[in-house]
Amino acid sequence: MTTPVKNPETRVKRPDESLFKRLTRQQLFIPVAALVLLVLFNLIADYKFFEVTMKENSLGNPVLSGNIISVLDNASELVILAIGMTLVTASSGGQDISVGATMAIAGSVILRMVCGGQVTADTMQMNLVLAVLIGVVVSALFGAFNGTLVAYFKIQPMVATLIMFTAGRSIAAWINNNQLPIVNDITFKYAGTFLPGIPVPTPIFITALMILVFWLVLKFTNLGLYTQAVGINANSSRLNGLDPKLIKLMTYVILGVCVAVAGFIRVSRSGSINYSRIAENIEMDAILAVALGGNALSGGKFNIYGSILGAYVIQFLTTTLYKYNVPSTALPAYKAVVVILLVVLSAPVVREKLANMKKAPVRAAKGVS
Repeated sequence: MTTPVKNPETRVKRPDESLFKRLTRQQLFIPVAALVLLVLFNLIADYKFFEVTMKENSLGNPVLSGNIISVLDNASELVILAIGMTLVTASSGGQDISVGATMAIAGSVILRMVCGGQVTADTMQMNLVLAVLIGVVVSALFGAFNGTLVAYFKIQPMVATLIMFTAGRSIAAWINNNQLPIVNDITFKYAGTFLPGIPVPTPIFITALMILVFWLVLKFTNLGLYTQAVGINANSSRLNGLDPKLIKLMTYVILGVCVAVAGFIRVSRSGSINYSRIAENIEMDAILAVALGGNALSGGKFNIYGSILGAYVIQFLTTTLYKYNVPSTALPAYKAVVVILLVVLSAPVVREKLANMKKAPVRAAKGVS
């Protein structure tokens, strides 16, 4: 039996159409497109935006300086939070809006341990690794609290985490008796600035390590598969032997660990803390990074690397706006525009119309022929 030969003209045109569809359907299409637009804009507006130079920091050590270094450095906390937020979103179909407040708690705990209860510490009173581990445990417990409300009490995630969003910064201030602890030991600031003799900011290495850890976890465990299964259909996953409640709880605990690492980097940058301003509005940026990465905020299938790229795109946008003297108070308005564009472009109606617009020339050509 012979296979009928298709119209050669159709055979030529269909690959172009399918290529377009394949590109637009890729989860990383939106963040990559946004990054390309930002790169092109800065190349046209001022190509020196991408210059990287060697300068001396306040300690007289040569370090790398430039807008790109600033993007990679300042995005560190957001990237780490976006990793945990992606897992929470995928499993629970909701977002944790308390990550900024919990960062304040984790940072306050670490400072309390390092300062030994003093307001000012010229030398660290506790081993730094141990202090950070205590901060991680405390933050993970608060993550477990949020996860318990979501998984076992079935409270909508944004409502459940509103408790910590409201009370978290007050708890952080209470931990240090409403005082602002200051660590003058230069070694404490290495994690947030530069290691001696290394010109690359330390937070970049910490972020790379966190990405590597989660890559290994997702590659060699079933965490990603189980998280997606629970997010897509919790009842079906239960019938297949999974415990949706436990998996949801686990993702919130993992987010708590990510929050602690991000909180440590943030307090290490300055050696102190401002309870009301630390990580202010970072939860909104973390959620935006997840959305910009092409992940559905309703849960289910996810691409954690899309969220990472989305976080860097957000910081790239922020750095670009600062370069052109846009006031910090106006930044939320620009990010709101990004959110609107994401929502509109992700809408099924808009995607269908864009696909029909692409098909129209092909249909017209067929009509002529």
